[in-house]
Amino acid sequence: MGEHYENLASAYDDNWAYSPAFVGWMSEQIASALELSADDRMADIGCGTGLFAAGIAEALRPDHPLLCVDPSAAMLDQLPSSSALSPLRASAEEIADQKVALPYEQLDAMWLKESVHHVTDPAVTLGGLARLLAPGGRLLVAMLPTTIDYPLFAEALRRYEELQPDPAGIAQYLADAGLRVERTCVEHELRLDKERYLSMVRARYMSVLSTFSDEELDAGIEEIRAGHPEPELVFPDRFEFVLGIRENPADTINPGGGAR
Repeated sequence: MGEHYENLASAYDDNWAYSPAFVGWMSEQIASALELSADDRMADIGCGTGLFAAGIAEALRPDHPLLCVDPSAAMLDQLPSSSALSPLRASAEEIADQKVALPYEQLDAMWLKESVHHVTDPAVTLGGLARLLAPGGRLLVAMLPTTIDYPLFAEALRRYEELQPDPAGIAQYLADAGLRVERTCVEHELRLDKERYLSMVRARYMSVLSTFSDEELDAGIEEIRAGHPEPELVFPDRFEFVLGIRENPADTINPGGGAR
């Protein structure tokens, strides 16, 4: 999978440039769900090229550089040049195990946007990330649901459903890590020129597409063409937001009835 993202890095932003509205919308959704503020110490775990981190940093103008964490050097090389963004080459597992040190002792907010399915042991990794949260800290897993309505070919959809983690399981892992968990769903309508979308499929913009050979992908693209004669593809992009919150002891109530 690492090789997939190394190969994808140079065209990654182009794949998503079709919809600046989507990038802005998702950045706003992440910031809103986490209730981000300028004084938060933040990390985007699995940031890729920093598309969403850059939008959040531009909107918030954070007091502390936003950590952009990704195991792919090629992805991090595409980060916008900004003093508000601080690249850190590491995997989610290395951060969780503290094999790679963070410049902050604790984090107030972190998010994994469509990267949790790459984690080899999500229970262990999410538990380790949860331990890095300050009191009141928030950890957001933004992920696709177990079924999607993308105009992909049938085998890609079947394989996606086979590989995609269940958001309910992710919620349980966060709860097991001692976090209070909230789940919400958000949705954005995508309208894409069909040829542009097919070029994204050919570039394997989704990680599941990296499991197909060139010949299989070509056949899949012809299947999409046959099933979608329309020039514009319109479909919903739905996301599950699984939010874990580290309760602040100062906000708890002691047995005598007063706040501690």
